[in-house]
Amino acid sequence: MTAKAAHGDFGDVLTAAGKDLKPVCASLRRTLAALHPGFVEVVWVRQRIASYGIGPRKMSEHYAYIGVQRSHVNLGFYHGASLRDPGRLLEGTGKRLRHVKLRTVAEASRAAVVTLLRQARAERERKARP
Repeated sequence: MTAKAAHGDFGDVLTAAGKDLKPVCASLRRTLAALHPGFVEVVWVRQRIASYGIGPRKMSEHYAYIGVQRSHVNLGFYHGASLRDPGRLLEGTGKRLRHVKLRTVAEASRAAVVTLLRQARAERERKARP
């Protein structure tokens, strides 16, 4: 896992999160670490996001991000439009990006959220193969 890129580290994301959202962010990161040991993490402090992938390039190698908002945390998927979402959690209308709004650790821990993360990682790994 790559922490403290030139941009910042996960502590900066936690600092940006309010008291109620810090546990949501931390829970999501623990889930990502459990699902993908050795993930690459890049933090953009000004945008208040931590991005995760199989390599350092955002749109081609990253599959998910944790983004701090005022009242919730976005778990975003760079290629979310291609994910199966039987739980209808994904929001967004763009060509690729989708996100799930999370306000509690219980929401962040749902099986449907974990399934989306697994799918997103697998999709990036398939695309990265020569």
